[in-house]
Amino acid sequence: MTRIEIIAVGRIKERFYSDAIAEYAKRLSAYVRFDITELKDESEGTAGILDKEGERIAAKLSDKAFKAVLAIEGKMLDSEGFSTLIEEKQNSGISHIQFVIGGSEGLSDEIKRRADMLISFSRMTFPHQLMRLILSEQIYRAYRIMRHEPYHK
Repeated sequence: MTRIEIIAVGRIKERFYSDAIAEYAKRLSAYVRFDITELKDESEGTAGILDKEGERIAAKLSDKAFKAVLAIEGKMLDSEGFSTLIEEKQNSGISHIQFVIGGSEGLSDEIKRRADMLISFSRMTFPHQLMRLILSEQIYRAYRIMRHEPYHK
């Protein structure tokens, strides 16, 4: 079974976000092994914040996984294209896909360089908590699309 992992800097503080993410995690369990790895964030104003958070992220990245890093300058996909991306990776024998969400200050250049792909959901900036929810929903939507199962548009 494919493992989809979100590596995210920062904690979910609001219950409504964690409840919604948990619901998508439950739904995804029918399709994949879905995990979220939550990493400590640095306080704003901390010297070397991106490097420190980048070291934590790098320690969790797998050389065998396909690594998609969320970055504003990344490639924008529609939901069908996102579904196709995941399906193509699975069909090519990749059994572990990691999505990386940076903290409030973004991501280090090193993490972006280690990515197999940079993905952007918008040219706008979103709170990392909301982005984790949006990404979870889009992964769920991708599997529904792959299997030609109905899902509201």
